Amino acid sequence: MMIAQPFIVVDNCKDEIKYYQSVLGGEVKILRKQGEAVLNADLHVEGASIKFADTQASKPLLKGDYVRVFLKIDTEEGFRRIYGEFAAGGTINTEVYEAPFNGLLAIVTDRNGVCWVLSYYRT
Repeated sequence: MMIAQPFIVVDNCKDEIKYYQSVLGGEVKILRKQGEAVLNADLHVEGASIKFADTQASKPLLKGDYVRVFLKIDTEEGFRRIYGEFAAGGTINTEVYEAPFNGLLAIVTDRNGVCWVLSYYRT
């Protein structure tokens, strides 16, 4: 099973997550903070989830690189295969690394310019 989620990068996640919540409703879950700054948060709305990151955390390459697709992959083999396929014709933004959530994370832009945040969570 795969889960695809929007991954939106904003200049001020702490304030912008409140804005999106005011527009869409739902519940905010803060995932990571640095001092008072919110670096990562999720907005859960009617069974859907939208991921948010502050530009401090995500460091987009360009101003237009603010919306990404977050793809949670259920096997390490699947993660590495998808990463390899996208990287072969695209651009690696962040190499595969061991993430703090006991899994793997990588960011790659595919040949069509779609930026994917790939994740694999070990159980």
